[in-house]
Amino acid sequence: MAWMDSYRTKVMSAREALRCVESHMRVYIQPGCAEPETLVGALIERGPFVRDVEIVHLLTLGRADYIAPEMAGHFRHNAMFIGANVREAVNDGRADYTPIFLSEIESLFESGEMPIDVALIQVSPPDSHGFCSFGVGVDTTLTAAKKARFVIAQANDQMPRTYGDSFIHVSDIDAIVESSRPLCELPRHEVTDLHLAIARNVATLIEDGSTIQTGIGGIPDAVLLYLRDRKDLGVHTELLSDHIIPLIESGVVNGRRKTLHPRKVVLSFALGTRRLFDFVNDNPIFEFHPNAYTNNPILIAQNDRMVAINSALQIDITGQICADSIGTYFYSGIGGQVDFIRGATRSKGGKPIIALPSTAKNDGISRIVPTLDSGAGVVTSRGAVHYVVTEYGVAYLHGRSIRQRAEALIQIAHPDFRNQLYEYCERTKWLQKNHAFAEMR
Repeated sequence: MAWMDSYRTKVMSAREALRCVESHMRVYIQPGCAEPETLVGALIERGPFVRDVEIVHLLTLGRADYIAPEMAGHFRHNAMFIGANVREAVNDGRADYTPIFLSEIESLFESGEMPIDVALIQVSPPDSHGFCSFGVGVDTTLTAAKKARFVIAQANDQMPRTYGDSFIHVSDIDAIVESSRPLCELPRHEVTDLHLAIARNVATLIEDGSTIQTGIGGIPDAVLLYLRDRKDLGVHTELLSDHIIPLIESGVVNGRRKTLHPRKVVLSFALGTRRLFDFVNDNPIFEFHPNAYTNNPILIAQNDRMVAINSALQIDITGQICADSIGTYFYSGIGGQVDFIRGATRSKGGKPIIALPSTAKNDGISRIVPTLDSGAGVVTSRGAVHYVVTEYGVAYLHGRSIRQRAEALIQIAHPDFRNQLYEYCERTKWLQKNHAFAEMR
């Protein structure tokens, strides 16, 4: 129990702990539901006393006052994945966006290409051996904490204790701020009839014994609702939401046929509500790992029948996927889409899936377009795309010609836009007038 003396000497107020932040430093903030809000508040208070401090993180759900216009010159945020709380600042030029695969972020810290001066983390209180758990968010934080010059931990007795590669010892923490406050929550997304229609088509591709990866949002949540009659599903994913709970409780998700980490739900972070936090707490079915592990395509591929379900903002008629921007307007990030598409592609019996609504803005525009909007970023290239799913069906593109891709995508486009898409393909000579196809239109 010698660690207890060290622990006591490191306990201090948030304001005291954040005094280590000096001008021109780079500060990492733990993202997602694990965001250490007490420390972030103290960091913002530190703002008037520092200049040119770079703040690095993925999507956060709490305060982001460091991007306020009056903080210019004091703080500048660099987003690895853009959340709603910083989106305006990024597009106004007051913050930066670094597009990068989720699996490769930690290598920036490890190589020194992006050295971390201060890591702000949130953990559970130490156990009898002096180990604190990263709880609901191992993500890129474990590696950031290992490489940071200073580690400041918010020790929160409401942080779940989770298993896997999810621990840090008190001896590796420089300052500890004790707290007792609820974690940030991501409210459950409304599942609409449109989400259900898309999910119904996605679910037809998921067999018994599959291992699945899903993201956040109405479509992934709806897909889980359609898997209640499946058997022996496994999970290997970067994130989980509340909707996984019924599938585990009913035995649908049990991991018995997983070929990597059998009987374990492998993940990196949990995005959800208190119900999910309580469910992962001290629950050995969950095994948390850093994103460099969960999103490693080589490891993902070791799961037979790996089904990766990801989304898109727009797809062109040749299969190019835009998922991080709306034209030149940066919206989110690359995230783990390409990591899991690569992994599922190489999995025995694997299926990489892109699922999206056929339209946006109340059916005013088509998401399946002749060409991507000017400035839109291609997150997933046309050569990597296999299954594309909308509420109108499933298009299989892998190994297909441009002509075949165009035909398949037009068939799952919204009926109001099929003529427009077909006429474009006629002008480009990708398609020729075809009686059978004309009848389909």
